[in-house]
Amino acid sequence: MEFRSELKRIFFMILGISLFAVVYYAPPLPDAVDPMGERFELTKEAKGALAIFLLAGTWWLFEVLPIGITSLTIGVLQVLFLIRPAKSAFNDFMDPSVMFIFASIMIGLVFTKTGLTKRLAYKMLSIVGERTSMIYLGCFIVTAVLTHFMAHTAVAATIYPLLLAIYSLYGEGNEPTKFGKGLFIGMAYVAGAGSIITLLGAARGAVAISFFSDIVGRNISFFELSYYMFPVGWIMTFIIWGFIMVFFKPEKKVIPGLKKRAKQLNAELGSLSRPEIITLVIVFGCIITMSLISFIPLLQPINKTAIILISTILFFIFKVLDINDLEAIPWNIVLLFAGAMSIGFCLWETGAAKWIAINWLGMFNEAHWFIFVMSIAILVLIMTNFIMNVAAIAITLPVALVIAPYLNVAPEVVLFAALVVAGMPFLLLVGAAPNAIAYDSKQFTSGEFFKCGIPASIILLVILGLTVLLLWPLMGMPVTLVN
Repeated sequence: MEFRSELKRIFFMILGISLFAVVYYAPPLPDAVDPMGERFELTKEAKGALAIFLLAGTWWLFEVLPIGITSLTIGVLQVLFLIRPAKSAFNDFMDPSVMFIFASIMIGLVFTKTGLTKRLAYKMLSIVGERTSMIYLGCFIVTAVLTHFMAHTAVAATIYPLLLAIYSLYGEGNEPTKFGKGLFIGMAYVAGAGSIITLLGAARGAVAISFFSDIVGRNISFFELSYYMFPVGWIMTFIIWGFIMVFFKPEKKVIPGLKKRAKQLNAELGSLSRPEIITLVIVFGCIITMSLISFIPLLQPINKTAIILISTILFFIFKVLDINDLEAIPWNIVLLFAGAMSIGFCLWETGAAKWIAINWLGMFNEAHWFIFVMSIAILVLIMTNFIMNVAAIAITLPVALVIAPYLNVAPEVVLFAALVVAGMPFLLLVGAAPNAIAYDSKQFTSGEFFKCGIPASIILLVILGLTVLLLWPLMGMPVTLVN
């Protein structure tokens, strides 16, 4: 078995290298032409970005190396093949988004160390009871609600140790089970579904609205976004619950005595300790401050990463954490997202991503308006699984908004359709931080996540299609310019 596993690993390692070589050394490909007649050349550097993109995707998917080491390969190849300077390639590894993920993981670490995680887990289990289906639902609802008020990365990092505490009561130790897979994969999926509902759930919403305002000349308010996204986000949350119950039906329908044991363990914890109180004050202080950024102009120049990193500093100042706790950080996950940022910027800066977007959308520039909207959604969905969703939006949305008027498509439906799928990358770990955080549970492989993500992504597109055709028009959203 070990020999076969090693052969498989070598095969996919060579496959990744072969894909890189074929694309990098391929003859020049035709230019992409946008609706205004502007031509976009696929330069040698852009071809190199696509080549690295394919190699990294293959290696990440089949885990031929630790996912963090594949990320380092992304930076190294950019430098060795002169695709981008070393300063650019490796500076992305310390992008503010990566540091935000680091700080979010630290919050999860503190919740575990202080005992807050166990307190929350026992309290929730005493409410939802012993049925594993209700435990799934309770965890998913809590996750979705929290993403309305804080970034989904921070939510996943906070919920993750809570899920570990719940899973420890399942009685299977650390061994992978269907219940474990469903618990953690479901959390990742729901974190994405909930994050589309408000501007506080992720940065992608603010970026998309900014492009929309510049190109269309109309602002989308905080509450307008939530009005249209609320039903979609919550419909997907409950559908994900049903999906997980089918694909990862728990081995046990109930965990006998769980409710009683949870109450007993909660009572044994006693009152809140000093470290727990300090942690709650620091975390809620950061959450409130980050939430106010969207409403208070004076705070808007301040990056959210700086605010959330203050929590990490304060944990050490008040001795909630010490230097030994730094060794508990899953650096493999941090490196995974560092590499994802680097390849995302590489595709963006070399023009490779825009070349893909224009060629893809150009195939639908005479299609029915619904087909065009869904083609945008599919493109964003694919891109956001490989590169950061902010970049996927930044690359695709401007092109789509320029083409839309030629097909009598209202810009609003283009914006909101893109935001729905950008929030739910169900295929690859690099698509969103919650995916990678869930992976750290060791309950599933990246291949299992991908297989599960195919039907989940199809369901997402079906729900989006029904929303575009039926729900949003009923809610008052224009979908075409000519009725």
